[in-house]
Amino acid sequence: MRILVTGGAGFIGSHLCERLLHAGHDVICLDNFFTGSKDNIIHLMDSHRFELVRHDVIEPILLEVDQIYNLACPASPVYYQYNPVKTIKTNVIGTLNMLGLAKRVSARILQASTSEIYGDPREHPQTEAYWGNVNPIGIRSCYDEGKRVAETLMMDYHRQNDVDIRIIRIFNTYGPRMAEHDGRVVSNFILQALRNEDITVYGDGAQTRSFCYVDDMVEGMIRMMGAEEFIGPVNLGNPVENTILQFAERIIALTGSRSRIVFKPLPQDDPKQRRPDIALAVAKLGWKPQLDLDIGLERTVAYFSGRIRRGSAG
Repeated sequence: MRILVTGGAGFIGSHLCERLLHAGHDVICLDNFFTGSKDNIIHLMDSHRFELVRHDVIEPILLEVDQIYNLACPASPVYYQYNPVKTIKTNVIGTLNMLGLAKRVSARILQASTSEIYGDPREHPQTEAYWGNVNPIGIRSCYDEGKRVAETLMMDYHRQNDVDIRIIRIFNTYGPRMAEHDGRVVSNFILQALRNEDITVYGDGAQTRSFCYVDDMVEGMIRMMGAEEFIGPVNLGNPVENTILQFAERIIALTGSRSRIVFKPLPQDDPKQRRPDIALAVAKLGWKPQLDLDIGLERTVAYFSGRIRRGSAG
């Protein structure tokens, strides 16, 4: 097939492009390089089945494709709060443009939504039936509410125009090619530990996250795209929960770091709990994470260690 991946030079997008190429598909990687990096896809450029298009999804584009994976959007607070108006435009106008394209060329479209649509959840773990607890006027709203509107648009295009849609809700994902300065727990802690710097824990560290390795996430995305008679939304993530403090201690042990843990105030609207209920993914897709957390972290540590040695991790 001929497959479009928006945000294809990003962390998850680049792994998805790689996997689709290996499966024998023609892949168009579309990215404006706001948070994506050519370093993530440089090893794919020699393939005659890989095409890179520098483009912003806020602007319409016409391409002949069979499937669309819509991943375009900054996905960490550091980046999506840098230009919040741009973030919500990407989520709303960008999704509208991709849905218009899918309608025009009769392509199946998968929307990469997020666990952030649940906000600071009052239900734990979070099921797909939970409507969320989201601040509509907070500093994270450009992303949280933008992704919620994107899901609305997907469902309305499906109901009104019979567009063939799929919706996934991605929970915390980690692995090689994460951006160094995106403020995420995994990259922050690993880089601080490798440099023997203080590891910054916000709040008391009792808030929880669950971490899914990127290869497992990509597998779930591809299974969802291939699913028949099931459009979602569906949670994709790891149901094994860790406190942030436990995770910091785990990274220190794994890297043999001399880092100390220091505590800082909790950012506004930072969710206290985050763990997916993946029963629907297991039932409908036969999917659940396979890779052990320590093995995934070892691979991620090796990636960041290599970047530090080469001087490419600033």
